[in-house]
Parts: sequence; structure tokens; C-alpha cells
Amino acid sequence: MKIVRRDLVPDGPGSVKIIPEEGDDLWVAYNLIAGGDTVLAVTVRKVLREAASGGRDAERVKLKLEIKVENVEYDKEGSALRIRGKNILENEHVKIGAFHTLEIELHRPFVLRKVVWDSLAREVLRQASDPSASADLAVVLMREGLAHILLIGKSVTITRSRIETSIPRKHGPAIAGYDKALSKFFDNVLQAFVKHVDFKVVRCAVIASPGFTKDQFHRHLLLEAERKQLRPIIENKSRILLVHSTSGYKHSLKEVLDAPNVMNMIKDTKAAKEDPDRACYGPKHVEVAHERMAIQTLLLTDDLFRSSDVATRKKYANLVDSVKDSGGTALIFSSMHVSGEQLAQLTGIAAILRFPLPELEDIEM
Repeated sequence: MKIVRRDLVPDGPGSVKIIPEEGDDLWVAYNLIAGGDTVLAVTVRKVLREAASGGRDAERVKLKLEIKVENVEYDKEGSALRIRGKNILENEHVKIGAFHTLEIELHRPFVLRKVVWDSLAREVLRQASDPSASADLAVVLMREGLAHILLIGKSVTITRSRIETSIPRKHGPAIAGYDKALSKFFDNVLQAFVKHVDFKVVRCAVIASPGFTKDQFHRHLLLEAERKQLRPIIENKSRILLVHSTSGYKHSLKEVLDAPNVMNMIKDTKAAKEDPDRACYGPKHVEVAHERMAIQTLLLTDDLFRSSDVATRKKYANLVDSVKDSGGTALIFSSMHVSGEQLAQLTGIAAILRFPLPELEDIEM
């Protein structure tokens, strides 16, 4: 997601100009845009004009409208947002107060204005504008001649690189060039891997493919790392996982994330695994833990703060602010990703604690 312009006051009014660059950027925008906000964008509307014959002809006209949001729909398959509301910008073709539906697509800029940019909205914006800083996982999805390197964060997935190389057939006269082309392809993927995968940030890296391409590339990666003394790869080779996928395309990502060895690596923090008493789940338990200044990390799904109930949203925004003020951190998980799905099954809110609170077991969730 590209933030072209940011002009906002924390917990006050302001606007942000955004260009969605990836499919998941639209999901982030869907979570940012709430009823009562306004969205300004270029749109197309059918208008009637007087024809020479005396009748009226319909014509599609491109114009700029700003609408006060009443409803937002996310179309994952079509990679679009549909935002319905009343026009508030004077225009010769559309009256003020007339209903219109803006369709926001990839690479189309729009301006989002809010009366209050609360901590939840600001955190989503921060994570989305720099996903590599909060990425949990790097994934290399590949097949012979094609690879995608993706970084997966709490609320967004971004494609960092696409590598494509023509590989000759393995049989017949072209076989002589096959090994050379495959080695060149692996070199290109390795260069992109070194450039985009930072083991100081990501918890692990996954190499996934149909067949044995992943195994061949993994061998190439480790051999070249030793030969070139690529310390980040050498020192973190135990954090590189191999997983089967049905393709080298992004649509195979969910099956990769659902693989048991990947889920075991990403689903829990170290503190939670070592001491179950240092993790709590559910609004009541989290509330009690916060009252006792015990929260180190607050975990929320984006479903909670997309609530149309202002009081509910304000409650969670205040909780995020309060946890941060007491030295803790807050992480927002997308319900589209495996970590968010797991958290949603645990009521959508959880916390990692500074110290154990075994007495929470006696309090009903």
C-alpha cells in the first residue's frame, strides 16, 4: 500500500491519500473505511444528455466525487471495494445528497477522511504502509521457471518479487541447456531471497513447490550460502521449511500456511508456548489482566474494530492506547490470514502477559 499523502491529527480529524498496490491492500482499506467517513475518488457515472433528435441519450462520464460512507463491500475475487454513500461534492452531473457507489480497484488512488483517526486506524495504516517491518513469515512459492517471494504480516501480504525464467524441456535436443537454465533461475531466486528476506524480522522462511523444485532450490541455496559465506542464511538454515504446494502462484498460499509444520512455527509466541499461564484469551480475562498491568502484548482481530457500534470500537481503541501507555504492544491480525483465523476462534482477543496470572482460570470468560 502506497501512502501518497498523510495529513491527520492522532485522535483527531485528517485525511490520507492511498494507492492500493496489492490485493490485500484492498482488504486493509476495507478495514480502515467506516460508516461516517468520506472517500474522494475518480468514478464513472451514467448521465442523460439531450440528443439532437429531442430525446435523451445515456452517456458514461468520468468525474470526481466525494461520498459520505454508508456501506462498504469487499470483493475478493474481483479485487475491488464498493463504497456506497451520499455525494457531498458539488458536481454538474450528480446532486449533493444523491447516492453513488464508488468502486476502488488496484492502482486507483483515493482520499480517505475521518473525523477521528483513533489508535486502531493509525496502527492498521502503519502496518500496511511498511509490511516488511512487521512480517512474520517469508514464503517462496515456486515451480520450474517461476517464483514469487511474499512477506506475510499480521494484516497484509505483499509480493516482494516475481522471478520468471525460460527453462528448456528436459527431453530431446534442448536437454543440454536445461541444467544451465535451471541453475540461472535458482541464482535469480537466491538474489531476490537475500534482498527481501530479513531473518531479524521474519520468524521463518518457507520454500514451497510442486514436485522436487523446492528441494533442488533448497540445496542450491545452502551450497551457495556456504560458498559465498551468506551468514544470515547459514545461521538460520533451521528456520527454512520445505512444504508441498500445488503451484507456484499466489493462490497456493493458503495451503502452504495450513501445512502443519508452518502452523507450528507461526501460531504461538515463545512466551505462550513455554508458560500457558502467560497467555489469556477472551474479553473478560484480557480486561482483568489489563487492570493488573500484566499485558505485554495485546492481540486483536480486525473484525473487532470493524464493529459498526461506536462504543465497541472506542472500547478497543482505548484498550490499545492504554496497553501502549503502560509499555506494552498491540498487534492487529487479519481475519483473512491463518493467524487471524486462529485468534478469531479464541474470541478474537488475547494477550501475552508479563507475568503469570493462574487465578484467571477461576474467572468465567
